[in-house]
Amino acid sequence: MTDIALIDAAAARARGVVRETPMLTSPFLDAIAGRPVLAKAEVLQHTGSFKFRGGWSAVSALDPEVRARGVLAYSSGNHAQGVAHAAQLHGVPATIIMPRDAPALKIENTRALGAEVVLYDRAGGEKREEIGAKLQAERNLTLIKPYDDAQVIAGQGTCGLEIAAQAAALGITQATVLTCCGGGGLTSGIALALEARAPGLTVRPVEPEGFDDTARSLSAGTRTGHGSPESGFCDAILTPMPGEITFPILARLCGPGIVVTNLEVKEAMRLAATRLKLVVEPGGAVALAAALFHGRDLADGPVICTLSGGNADPSLYAEILGGA
Repeated sequence: MTDIALIDAAAARARGVVRETPMLTSPFLDAIAGRPVLAKAEVLQHTGSFKFRGGWSAVSALDPEVRARGVLAYSSGNHAQGVAHAAQLHGVPATIIMPRDAPALKIENTRALGAEVVLYDRAGGEKREEIGAKLQAERNLTLIKPYDDAQVIAGQGTCGLEIAAQAAALGITQATVLTCCGGGGLTSGIALALEARAPGLTVRPVEPEGFDDTARSLSAGTRTGHGSPESGFCDAILTPMPGEITFPILARLCGPGIVVTNLEVKEAMRLAATRLKLVVEPGGAVALAAALFHGRDLADGPVICTLSGGNADPSLYAEILGGA
C-alpha cells in the first residue's frame, strides 16, 4: 500500500526528470472567489498532465528485466501519454489501449511518444480490461493501472509534497485543497502526502455533474457508481467508481466531494486562459471551477486547486474560448 515512505521514494526517483510545477495566483481570480486562490499548474508537467508523475513512478520502480519486456496501460489519454513517455525515456516498449472516441490529440500524442496504440469501441461494448488481459498474457507485459496501483498513487503523491512545500513557503498552514478527481489516484496521493507534511491542508475531490461517483461514495461510505455513460465533456476524469485501493484513502483523509456543472467548467477554462495564460482541458478545470464558484461549500481561508491537465482538443477549446 502507498504511504509517505513510498511517496518519498517516488520523489527521489523523479528528481531531475519530473518537473516541479508552479503554484500560480491572480488577483482577478481571488476577486471572483472572494478568497486567495492558488492554482497548481500540472498542465506544465511533461505530457501536459500530472499523469506523467504516476507513469514515471510505476515504470521506474519495475525490476529492469521485467521493465525491458514492456508495459501495458489503458486510458482515454493522459495516463496513456504519461506511461508512453516514461517507457520511451527508459527505452522499453509500451502498448496503450485507448477508446476510439478519445480526443484525437491524445491518441496522436501517445503514438508520437513511441507507444503502440490499440483502439477499442467502448460505445459498442468492447471492454478494455478484456483486451488488456489478452495482450498482457500474449506479450508478457506489465500492466500499469491508471489509478489503482500503489506506485502510480505514490507518483501522484509527489504533487502533494510540492503543494506542502510551496504552501509552507507562502506561510499557508490552513487551506482547502481541491483536486480534479476521476478514479482517485491524484486525490489519494496528494491526501497522503499532506497528511504527513501539511496536516492543516484538507483535500476535497471535485467531479463534473453526472459523473460524481466519488462524491456519492464518500457520502454513502462505500464505493458507488454514477450510472452515466463512459464518455462525456470532462473525458479525462470519467470513471465508473473510485478505485479499490484509492477509496479507503479518500474515505479516511478527504472532506465531502464537490460537483460542478459543465458551464462552470467552461468558464473556469476561459478564466485560466485569460488570467493565468494557461490552456486547461475540461477535466483539468473542475477544481478551479469549484474554487471560483462553490465558495459556499468551502471552509474559510485560502484554496489551492489542481489544474490537472492541459490536453484540450484544439477545436473544442477554440469554441469554449469563443463563448460556446
